[in-house]
Amino acid sequence: MTSQPTVRSGDKPWPVDDRRLCLAADIEQYSRFDTPGQRTAQAQLARVLRAAAERSGLDHGTWSVQPQGDMEFAVLPAGTSEQVVLGEYVTHLAAELGRYNATRRPARRMRLRLAIDTGVAATAALGFSGPAPIAVARYLNAPEVKRALEVTGSANLAVVISDRLYQDVVRSRFHGHDPEQYRRIHVEQKRFAGYGWVRLPGVNPQDAEEPWPDAPGGGPRPPARPAEAERPSFVQQGVHGTAVQGVIHGSVVHGVVPGGAGR
Repeated sequence: MTSQPTVRSGDKPWPVDDRRLCLAADIEQYSRFDTPGQRTAQAQLARVLRAAAERSGLDHGTWSVQPQGDMEFAVLPAGTSEQVVLGEYVTHLAAELGRYNATRRPARRMRLRLAIDTGVAATAALGFSGPAPIAVARYLNAPEVKRALEVTGSANLAVVISDRLYQDVVRSRFHGHDPEQYRRIHVEQKRFAGYGWVRLPGVNPQDAEEPWPDAPGGGPRPPARPAEAERPSFVQQGVHGTAVQGVIHGSVVHGVVPGGAGR
């Protein structure tokens, strides 16, 4: 994808200390589709993301969105519930994908990777700036996340969240969150390094067709011990709220917030 993405956001720039939820969704193996198939896939990506938001009580029209063909990056309004996004939104997105794929041949199925983090995000000339958009991009493209979806043919969605969100939201078990559905991975790409947590909605980690990659002993990792939870979510060098550009398969991803984004 070489076309410059358009960004739907407010007219006024956000302050550099504005903390937001950021997420990105990407279609698995998008290049396998022919031109009509790519057009269909893009339309369905837009549809399922909006439908999942509506079913979760979220107003997708208020999201600041940066579409990039086979991917959509979004910064959510201040005050958006992390519990709802990690819970109902993910559940409804997996259900929308399941309904769509149920009527498609295997070669025409659309499966997604979804990365979510929270932190500082600000608008910039060509998109977004801040550590969070960058972290989302690194999580989304982590080989461990791609592999988890690849080896689990029954899954329609692979979700990866930052360690910050896992510790603050999932481990609380509020809103029905189950830490045992997640497995910890370590992501190290470019100048970003940090822990993330992967979940395949509708797939029990113990019943996976193959062990998820990087799982010790062939099984899912247990929740982090308290000592581990006190460690920083990640080490990020050279990013101090300035606009950052990262080329991902020809697309440009701008920005990210402190916290925790292939093909």
